[in-house]
Amino acid sequence: MYKNMLPIGSVVLLKGGTKRVMITGRILTKAGEDKIYDYAACYYPEGIGGLDGTFFFDKEAIARLYFVGFQDEEELKLRSNILDKLGELEVKDGEIVPVTAAE
Repeated sequence: MYKNMLPIGSVVLLKGGTKRVMITGRILTKAGEDKIYDYAACYYPEGIGGLDGTFFFDKEAIARLYFVGFQDEEELKLRSNILDKLGELEVKDGEIVPVTAAE
């Protein structure tokens, strides 16, 4: 489900967008919401200018990839050991947790 995620620092254009954004986070939720988003981003090249400048979206919203972010041994290890192995997730009590089978 979270296999092949783009690394932090990747620059993309979202569908219907006119301004590029840079990925700043992965697998997160907005406070008070139960939706889990694939990515958070800020305007590129301006950067984070407050919460109003943070965008949450899923990989399907990406129209074009301009730049793949920094990838070193630590990033590759995170992807292969954690991100590529994540199953279905949900939000419980404001935390993102694996979906558990009904008891």
